[in-house]
Amino acid sequence: MRNINQSATYNIESNLINFFIADNRYQQQNVSQTNSREMHNYYEKPFYNEELFQAIWEKLREEKVVYDTVENLRNKDIYKLSPYKELTSQQLDIKNEILDFCRENINRDGNHVIAIEGDAGSGKSVLLSSLFNTIQDLAHDSSSSLHATDNYLLVNHGEMLKTYKGIANSLPNLKKKSLMKPTPFINQKTKDDSKADIVLVDEAHLLLTKEDSYNNFRYQNQLEEIIKRSKITIVIFDPKQVLKIKSYWDDRLLEEITNQYNAKTVKLTDQLRMNANPETMRWIDHFVAKELLPFPPKKEDSKFELKIFEEASAFKEAIESKNDEVGLSRIVSTFDYLHKKDKKTYIVDKDGINIPWNSTQDNITWAEYPESIKEVGSIYTVQGFDLNYVGVVLGPSVSYDEENDRLVIDPSR
Repeated sequence: MRNINQSATYNIESNLINFFIADNRYQQQNVSQTNSREMHNYYEKPFYNEELFQAIWEKLREEKVVYDTVENLRNKDIYKLSPYKELTSQQLDIKNEILDFCRENINRDGNHVIAIEGDAGSGKSVLLSSLFNTIQDLAHDSSSSLHATDNYLLVNHGEMLKTYKGIANSLPNLKKKSLMKPTPFINQKTKDDSKADIVLVDEAHLLLTKEDSYNNFRYQNQLEEIIKRSKITIVIFDPKQVLKIKSYWDDRLLEEITNQYNAKTVKLTDQLRMNANPETMRWIDHFVAKELLPFPPKKEDSKFELKIFEEASAFKEAIESKNDEVGLSRIVSTFDYLHKKDKKTYIVDKDGINIPWNSTQDNITWAEYPESIKEVGSIYTVQGFDLNYVGVVLGPSVSYDEENDRLVIDPSR
């Protein structure tokens, strides 16, 4: 017989909220949890967090209160981005710093900007989801200085927008009308001649930095136009994840814009997506910098696997096997193979992988669509999402210069 301590009850309560959100059948009624809970290891946490919670959830399934399994729900993006996920101490400190920034500047003149920088997997979107939910709860709290504020979360990534809208189904203060893409927000505020109070921008490195009439954007820089139409702008930014010429960002361009306003930057440095040993992390960091180190050896206690395949058939079999075993395992590729938005089928690497590019589903993200195990995802499909295992196809644009011992990226290929 175990006594349940306060940390355990908080943990179980948060888990129930997260899994109910992922199960997507009920709407939360009590919104008093505006104070986020920090991720920490209390006494016997594995028992309460895993064994006891699993038993509670199975009892709820037996009573037909919920239907899906813990394992399936853990693989859902809605679960991973739930605003009630426990935050690390670094995430919580930054969240509180941003809330203080909002309280201090909401009634001041001018435009105020705070940028959150961090590498892929550093928990930027989880922090943003938690932050926006708290801001919207405070907007409905008559005792808060943020009461009755008009706030928005802007997402340029269509797949990620589906996830945020899925989360909004379960939370009373998150409304789908406050979740928008940047261009419709800019055009709506221009038409209404109005200004938002607080605007959060996810994946700001995807914002346009030149006019794009195809997407109905008639200005020169989306971030600048968003800031002009907001009292406070909160920006998630990773200069390493710039995708295309019309979204060309670097630190200098970001500073040029933010220097015009009351602005500050905070940084997320922890790596949460990859549970890898330091040698593996170092190998990947150097690979990103176009340097090849000796391949890191797999350690006995490591849960992270890094492998390189020469044969396409063995590569595909490995990912399919992992998908059968743990789910949410997919193949993605560098954007080197022909793809058009004409609803025709285009094949990735006909002489090797020989699988079509990803299809698009209306209400489900690509990776959660079961048939996507037979497709190849692109950066436009999976950026910002977690997979259990991922097979990465390096196309012709990535090659190796033996003489200088460096990777070479050739955009013409």
